[in-house]
Amino acid sequence: MLIGTPKEIKTLEFRVGLTTGSVEELVHHGHQVIVETGAGEGIGLSDERYRAAGAEIVATASEIFERAELVVKVKEPQPQECPMLRQGQVLFTYLHLAPDPEQTRLLKESGCIAIAYETVTDDDHSLPLLSPMSEVAGRMSIQAGAHALEKHKGGSGMLLGGVPGVEAARVVVIGGGVVGTNAIRMAMGMEAHVTVLDRSLKRLKELDFQFGCKLNTIYSTRESLWQHVTGADLVIGAVLVPGAAAPKLVTREMLRAMRPGSVVVDVAIDQGGCFETSRATTHSEPTYVEEGVVHYCVANMPGGVARTSTFALNNATLPFTLALADKGYRQALLDDPHLRNGLNVHRGDITYQAVAETLGYNYRPAQEVLAG
Repeated sequence: MLIGTPKEIKTLEFRVGLTTGSVEELVHHGHQVIVETGAGEGIGLSDERYRAAGAEIVATASEIFERAELVVKVKEPQPQECPMLRQGQVLFTYLHLAPDPEQTRLLKESGCIAIAYETVTDDDHSLPLLSPMSEVAGRMSIQAGAHALEKHKGGSGMLLGGVPGVEAARVVVIGGGVVGTNAIRMAMGMEAHVTVLDRSLKRLKELDFQFGCKLNTIYSTRESLWQHVTGADLVIGAVLVPGAAAPKLVTREMLRAMRPGSVVVDVAIDQGGCFETSRATTHSEPTYVEEGVVHYCVANMPGGVARTSTFALNNATLPFTLALADKGYRQALLDDPHLRNGLNVHRGDITYQAVAETLGYNYRPAQEVLAG
């Protein structure tokens, strides 16, 4: 199979779909790989290293989309990339379609087969291709939030861990999944006062056993959200409904009741965000102030540590990329129900139920379209 990786063009996005190590594995399996020139330069992977791994370097993204049978990316195709997709071409990348009706429409019109990293599952019902970026984003959320608390960034001027004789910041994490767990770990490491809210008692018990008495675990209700969010210096939004739009858990009224200069970091922004006041930002302009609260809502947060993120992502995606290339997409999806859960769009059909319901499309199960 001919596999292609274009250079990412989202603002300040330096990750790349395939590392040189992944290219070498694909070539070893008998496949051809084409990579757009400069695709890996942002993380220290030169064109020469890709050539040494067996890839062909091409000059433009349009050539990648024109020739490749399977396109492997990191971020969702941008508006100028979607028209380059063609009927029957396989796209393997993050999509986050539920909050993005325009991208969904363009993918439907292209006739491509779009497989989303974020909805591929595992035996334990986890999301193995979302998990590495969730780990990165969870850890980054605390350092981003700590920076935003600085006075010159619009924050209240608090040091997250305080100093002897001065109270540390109060950090509230909404959601105890992968993002939340990594945020908790970092915030506790910086000696903040940390509270986590979740609606799973089982998960709260697990976090209690993991972190002990230094972590305050609270069952999430509207009342407890109001109490802890309004009293926080830094709030991390770490909720996830796989493939669907994130619920708006924190209202404008809650934010209005927070102390001016408090900070919110919305890690769920890729799925529309969990704060009522959230709107996507970029690494070049990561924050804005609304209701007196600093909002950090960067939609590709792990892109800020692109080298770490790229290698972590490729460690997870490579087995699935190899399966798609070795077997062809149809057989690979039929053989693996977890990979099949990643199928969001198939030749004009929406094949992920949460996306169809959110955006008002007819839903066709993946098994049905693959059998046709």
